Amino acid sequence: MICKKEWQQFFSSVTGYIVLGIFLLITGLLLFVFPDTSLLNFGYANLNGFFNLMPWLLLFLVPAITMRSISEEMRSGTFEVLQTLPLSSFQIIAGKYFGVLLIILVAMLPTTIYAFSMQALSVTGGIDKGATAGSYLSLFLLSGVYAAIGIYASSLAKNMIAAFAIGAFISFALFAGFDALSQLPLFTGGADYYIQVFGIKTHTASMSRGIIDSRDLVYFISLTGFFLYLTQTQVNKQHIQQ
Repeated sequence: MICKKEWQQFFSSVTGYIVLGIFLLITGLLLFVFPDTSLLNFGYANLNGFFNLMPWLLLFLVPAITMRSISEEMRSGTFEVLQTLPLSSFQIIAGKYFGVLLIILVAMLPTTIYAFSMQALSVTGGIDKGATAGSYLSLFLLSGVYAAIGIYASSLAKNMIAAFAIGAFISFALFAGFDALSQLPLFTGGADYYIQVFGIKTHTASMSRGIIDSRDLVYFISLTGFFLYLTQTQVNKQHIQQ
C-alpha cells in the first residue's frame, strides 16, 4: 500500500514526468548527439561511456525522486496519518523505499534500448553481454543505495530542496569521496586500497566487469540497510519529540 502511494505521489503531478523526461533526454543527448561522449564515435560496440556517465546522472535523478518521500509527508502532516495504520515505522519506510526503486526501474528500463541499438549497429562480435548485464546490476544496486540515502535525507529536512541537496551530497561523498581520498600521498603501502574499498565506486567498477562477487553484493545490501536503519531512527526520534 505504501509502495503504491509512493508511486502515485511521484506521478500525481507533472513534476515526476518532467524529472524522468529530462533524465532520458540528457542520457540520449550525451550518448548519441554530443560528439565528446557519443557512443557512435568509439568505432566499436560498447556501452562503457553510458555506464561511466550513469552513476553521475543518478546522483541527481534519485535525490529528485526521493526528496518528497518523507519531507513532504512531514510538512503536510500526513506522515502522522500513516503512523496510525497497523504498520511499523520500518514497514512504512520499506514501502517508500520499494516504491522509489520501482520508479527508478521504470526510468532505467528505456535505457536498455541503447544496448539493443549498439548490438544492432555492431558489424562483428557485438557488445559484451556479460559485462553489460553486470553493469546494469551494479547500476540497480547503486540506485538502491542512492534511494536509501535519499530517503534518509528526506527524513532530516522538511524542505524538499534541502533534502535533495543533502541526499546528493552524501551520495557523491560515498561514491567518489573515498576514491579521491585514497589518492592523497599520505596513504601508501596498501592503505589506499582499503580506503577505496569503503567507497561505492570500487564496487560498481568491479561488478561492471561482469564478475558478480559476493563481497560487492554484501557491501551494497549492508549500506542500503544502514541508511534505512538511520531513517527509521530519525523518524522514531521525530515521533517521540512530537
